[in-house]
Order: sequence, then structure tokens, then C-alpha cells
Amino acid sequence: MWGRRVQQAIYLEGLLGRKPKVPVHPEALEKAARRRASPEAWAYLAGGAGLERTMAANLEAFRRYAFRPRMLRGAPPPALEVELFGRRWAAPLFLAPIGVLELAHRAGDLAAARAAAQRGVPFMVSNQSSHPMEAIAEAMEGVRPGALRFFQLYHSTDFRVVRSFLRRAEAAGYMGVVLTVDTVQLGWRPRDLDLGHLPFLKGQGLAQYLTDPAFLASLGEPLEGPSPRVRPSLALLRALPALRRAGKGSLAQALKAVRRFVATYSFPELSWEEVRRVREETALPLILKGLLHPEDAKRAVEIGVDAVYVSNHGGRQVDGAMAALDALPGVVRAVGDKVPVLMDSGVRNGADVAKALALGAKAVGLGRLYAYGLFFGEEGVGAVLDYVLAELELTLALVGVGGLGELGPHLLGLD
Repeated sequence: MWGRRVQQAIYLEGLLGRKPKVPVHPEALEKAARRRASPEAWAYLAGGAGLERTMAANLEAFRRYAFRPRMLRGAPPPALEVELFGRRWAAPLFLAPIGVLELAHRAGDLAAARAAAQRGVPFMVSNQSSHPMEAIAEAMEGVRPGALRFFQLYHSTDFRVVRSFLRRAEAAGYMGVVLTVDTVQLGWRPRDLDLGHLPFLKGQGLAQYLTDPAFLASLGEPLEGPSPRVRPSLALLRALPALRRAGKGSLAQALKAVRRFVATYSFPELSWEEVRRVREETALPLILKGLLHPEDAKRAVEIGVDAVYVSNHGGRQVDGAMAALDALPGVVRAVGDKVPVLMDSGVRNGADVAKALALGAKAVGLGRLYAYGLFFGEEGVGAVLDYVLAELELTLALVGVGGLGELGPHLLGLD
């Protein structure tokens, strides 16, 4: 049982005069992470779009929903295991895709992925990860054979690269593809803009591209429009060994790779036809991420996706978008029981996870919270997962839930 075990371990350490190295309270964790972060890293990982009203709306939505507990149910703490996409998960929880995790810790995705694998929850590998998807898969397998993992895909303007990414994910044992459709171009992010900082221009977060045969084969092709200015950086120098293994080992080639990425990354014209094409290109389960509107969710199901993923990208794309939690019930009603609904954005603790599950999500993603934990390394991500899983179990037990099948809007007084 997560709750008692995690609680007791902390309190017993307290008897020996030892407090948790990784703060338990989300706000304390955020403050501790900020002290460890560079200004550029903090702006990228903690910032949002515009005046960050969507970020605030995400948090406020969780505050507005309140539990209406039932007492004396005579039930033990509920089991958290669920089955999704034909696999058993330790809990209805996952680590959402976050790019450029090297900004928090040099081990980046490897550390976060190992922590997730250790606890039996899925890790979604970002398209903009700091390590290749194959290396992350290997790290997870070293912890737990068959560890649960998904690959998050941004659709490039070059479909050859999209196809190559899909083939690599299939070969590396990923259990699904998370096609993200709310980032066809970067949102207006003042924190990053005030610092003039975009990590991709330094070669950070480009591990998938710098190890991809289709992308590297395209480096000799001319680019349309003006070529972005790129300067040598430490991140690019670190990428040279991977480029050399691919036969593209010079710094000049690294600079060329960054320029090509910038030119082909954004795809404002992305449409349902591209979603359909990705659906036809892979047999892996396809999850469509970034939906808020019920009609979009219906269309996704009609096209044949295997799950829809309610998210506003943690408030990083559209300033003033509706809170993901507020969008969740409408999407759940729209898809019915045809496909599972996943959700992230604004989740800060186990009680938040319980609320999202009560509103119909089948699994809930942690985002910034685990990124803040990553400033403490693998141990930090593991601690965050332990805290959230413990609080989730305790919350469900204390509101009178005997099993995940009993979850529903009635727990929030919405019956």
C-alpha cells in the first residue's frame, strides 16, 4: 500500500532527525527547484504563454472542484492497478512528455524514465528529449524488463522524418505513439523571449533528430526561406559523438542540423489528413494529445485513434485557453466508452489526480511537478512519484472509494 508505506518511511526517518531531501509540498518543491535552476532553465520549464492565465486557470480548476466524502464504507485502501492498451499499469498515472529535460539535470530523460520504470508507471518520451529514444528504452529495460513507455511525436514538415521516428519507436519497444497537435508552432512565451533563449538553437533537446537517419540524410538539401543563425555551443559539442557515429561528425554539420530542425519543426498547416496518415503508418496505439473541444475528440475517434488526451500543454501554448480539467467532462461525454481519455495540465498532487479520475480520465499525467523533482536527479523524480501515489491512495480511501471502479462525478458532488 503506497500511502502508509511512504508516510511511515518519512516519519520514521524523522525520528532519526532526517527530513525529506526532496520537499513533499508542491510549492516547497517548486521553490527548491528554482534555487537550483539557471534563469534560462527556469524560464523554459516553469513558464507559460502570454500572461500565464491558462496556467493559473489550470490550478484554479482543481481548487473549484471539491470532494464530498462518504464515511464508514468498511473498505481497505483501494488497489491502484489499471489495465490500459493491453498492459498492466501500477496506477492510473504517467509522466507526461517534457522536452529538454537536460535543463533540469544532465541525465535528463534517462533519470526520469528509470524512476518511472521502477514504480511501474509509464514514461512518455518527448520528441524533444535530451537522449535518443533507444537509449531511454534501454535504461528503462535495465530497471524493469517490459517497462511501460510511449513516444510523443511532433509532426515535422518532412514526413520522411515522421516515418523514421515511428519505425524507431516500434523497434525500441514503445507501446504507443502520442501525436501532439497543439504545438504546430511555438506559443508566445515572454519568459523565454525576455532572455532571448530557445534551447533548440543551442542543440539542446534534439537527440531524436541528431540520431535519425532520415533527418541526417536530408542535411544536404536546400532550405526554403532565410536560414536561422546558429552559434557553436556546449550542447552541440556534446552532440558530436552521436553525429560522428552517423557519419556526420563535424561541428559544421551540427550547425546545419540545428538550422534544418528550426526550418522543419513547425507545421502550422497540420490537419486531420496528417493524423489519418500517421494512423495508417503505424500499428502502434495512437493517442491524440492536446484536445480540449468535444467535437475534436469525436473526430479523432472517427479517424481511428486509440485514445484522446485532454491537455492545454500546461498553459504553454495559448494564453487564455480553458483549463484542461474543465474541458475533461465534455470530452469524456463526447467519446463515451469508445476510447480511454487521458489528461494533464495543472496536476500538482495526488488529490488532483483523484479529481481528474472522478471526472472521467482513465489515466493522469504529471508534468512540471516531476520536472521540478528532476533537479534532484532520479531520486527526485522517484520521490515525486512516491508522494503522488501515496496521496492518491490515501485520498481515495478517505473519500470512501473501495476501488477505481467506484470513481465518478458523484465524489465531487456533481450527481
